[in-house]
Amino acid sequence: MRLNYLMFTSAALLAPQVLSAQTSADATSASSAQGDVSVTIYNNDLALVQDVRRMALPSGRSRQEFPDVSARIRPETVTLSGEGVGIVEQNFDYDLLSPASLMEKAVGQTITLLRTNPATGVETREQATVLAANGGVVLKIGDRIEVLRDDGLPVRVIFSSIPPNLRARPTLSVTMDTQQGGARPVTLSYLTPGMSWKSDYVALFDEKAGELDMQGWITLNNRTGTTFANARTLLVAGEVGQVQQRYDGYNRGRPQPRGNQPGTESDGGEQLGDFHVYPIDGRTTIANAQTKQVSFLDASGVPAERGYEFRNGWMESKGEAESAASVLKFSNARAAGIGAALPAGTVRVYMRDTRGQAQFVGESAIPHTPGGSTLALRTGDAFDVKVQPVVEKRDVITSDEWTQSERWRVTYRDGTKMEGMVERPQKYYRTQMRYIVTNAKPAPVKVDVVQSGLARWWGWRDLRVPEESIKGVQEDADSRRWVVPVPANGRAELTATFLTPW
Repeated sequence: MRLNYLMFTSAALLAPQVLSAQTSADATSASSAQGDVSVTIYNNDLALVQDVRRMALPSGRSRQEFPDVSARIRPETVTLSGEGVGIVEQNFDYDLLSPASLMEKAVGQTITLLRTNPATGVETREQATVLAANGGVVLKIGDRIEVLRDDGLPVRVIFSSIPPNLRARPTLSVTMDTQQGGARPVTLSYLTPGMSWKSDYVALFDEKAGELDMQGWITLNNRTGTTFANARTLLVAGEVGQVQQRYDGYNRGRPQPRGNQPGTESDGGEQLGDFHVYPIDGRTTIANAQTKQVSFLDASGVPAERGYEFRNGWMESKGEAESAASVLKFSNARAAGIGAALPAGTVRVYMRDTRGQAQFVGESAIPHTPGGSTLALRTGDAFDVKVQPVVEKRDVITSDEWTQSERWRVTYRDGTKMEGMVERPQKYYRTQMRYIVTNAKPAPVKVDVVQSGLARWWGWRDLRVPEESIKGVQEDADSRRWVVPVPANGRAELTATFLTPW
């Protein structure tokens, strides 16, 4: 799937013009020193930058500078490759040129103050020695001590030069050992935080026609401190592992949005190991402090229907009936008009009212969804479709059909030890559930009743459902689903018996 049709929304950075300086041309140049740039952006605030620059290198050791790298570069991830080039040493100069850093470096030195009389417009110059720049600037002018105030008066500070260790742009300096001098391409690669992307969707559902129109947007955010001009851009769905992340065993079982059935249809996209890759069509400039939106999906006439779902999280009786969820069902298969994998994001659903105006009816999160999947987006509660779970009976039974192995051990007084295995009949909790479904609508409906929590304690292999009034489907290890038809202004009942280990 290719991403195209760019729409830009940029944020401006405002820098107060308090100080001025006499600078060299290369320090003030707005042109980028980057070469052919490719940026791969991951979901967890991480990006891989690959920058191919053509450089004229002398033979032997030389120090080369790479300005316009990310201000948040992870120096330990830098790799540099080129024909006949080896790296001896590398340094990242992140002490950037700014009014504050320029004044801090000027402590103990002489600067020039240019003051303008607001009444007459006459300019006067004074020489001053910078004594301190700690939360404010303290100056010695002649035989007096003065604090440089930012009170709106027309005062400028003039520096004679820029300290050599201050950089106008984030710069990586590398000491190279080149076997043979000459011009050649050199590839600089590194990881940087501060770059992220997310996806959002807008769906307009026409219930009468049974169709929806869907648009998808990718939002890019650049907080690296550097602009990446005319870059090839790849988006990777999934979080790559990073050593600095704190391990949390519960993250492995992070809950995902429910109700979506994954498919196996090839969507023509790109794979990177177990991750899915979305390339942006053409090149784009990702400016610093900019949010950019890229349209990647525009589908119309996708078959869709509204349905209802009730998910019971535990096998227990409810004191009263609870509302079923209103869900919007559709497929992202090619035959349905989408034919593409959908990155994880938020889908906002709209429906037209009797006046033809689109009204917001709810939003739902979706996980990364392969092509050919069936999606069920929960948009809210249906107050006229309700379900009441009831425990009809719960007891313990012993079954000779299923057995469990137990290891026994015994130690005699003389120290002799013996052990072995014995097969014992398995004991089960038998739970008989009844689900009462009511429909106050003037039209019949179908309600998906889902019993979840089945694998929470017992595990899928030990669960058995010997009796059910409607044939159900085990949608995953934790949940079983039934489709219950309910007449208009009527009710229906679903019964099921579960056997779970004692």
